[in-house]
Amino acid sequence: MKVGAVVLTMGNRPAELRALLESVAKQDGDPIEVVLVGNGSPLPEYDVPGLTVRTVELPENVGIPAGRNAGIEAFGPGGSDVDVLLFLDDDGLLPNPDTAELCRQAFAADPKLGIISFRIVDPETGTTQRRHVPRLRASDPMRSSRVTTFLGGANAARTSVFAQVGGLPDDFFYAHEETDLAWRALDAGWMIDYRSDMVLNHPAVAPSRHAVYHRMVARNRVWLARRNLPALLVPVYLGVWLLLTLLRKPSKAGLRAWFGGFREGWKTPCGPRRPMKWRTVWRLTRLGRPPVI
Repeated sequence: MKVGAVVLTMGNRPAELRALLESVAKQDGDPIEVVLVGNGSPLPEYDVPGLTVRTVELPENVGIPAGRNAGIEAFGPGGSDVDVLLFLDDDGLLPNPDTAELCRQAFAADPKLGIISFRIVDPETGTTQRRHVPRLRASDPMRSSRVTTFLGGANAARTSVFAQVGGLPDDFFYAHEETDLAWRALDAGWMIDYRSDMVLNHPAVAPSRHAVYHRMVARNRVWLARRNLPALLVPVYLGVWLLLTLLRKPSKAGLRAWFGGFREGWKTPCGPRRPMKWRTVWRLTRLGRPPVI
């Protein structure tokens, strides 16, 4: 099973990027070829002994999903040059040399397994943030399980998933692109696992550090529902998230940005609408996360 890796960078973390690439080069088993995508910035020095790197330099910052899609296509249409792709944040690091081999074993053992979400660990504290466990019952990050979404910068995916359902939604730019792909994959019959034994070290940071966070989260939440949910569930899903947002009491500026994004999500094109089957709704429910939350 041939494994490649896609790393998206804006060129502003050269030391962390080199450490990540070195950790990829140290993985057990056959060598992993890397596609390094410069998202609107020149690529820094990346020469790592024993590592083959393909490069893509995008002329502007096209966002996370479009940047990762460019990395997929650098491995051939839909990533067809390889069987599995790792997607790794440029400030992450694989602390264990067996992660790629564990991925090979997991995909070989389960032909319906399409995506694996890794456990993200803060290297300073050794802890995993609750939001990095992609399920509602997130109190025990050491418990592996089937899940309904995955972590964008710490995962492995079969390239046959992309061949069947397409890549990440380019226009999302940032936020919820993983869930959009996950729902399409689940609707096509694939499964997603969260594996606590597959670890990516990554500093603990707040997602709200991004200036566009509140607007993108709200806009893309609306797009996600409009694109993927049966019509009956769209107002339920968005109503629940509106209530949760108010209960979380963001700042006034954050709330204004959120409502601006919410309106934008309704007023702008969301891309092709392909509502999931009701049996997929039931599958998501059985997996512990019905698509209303």
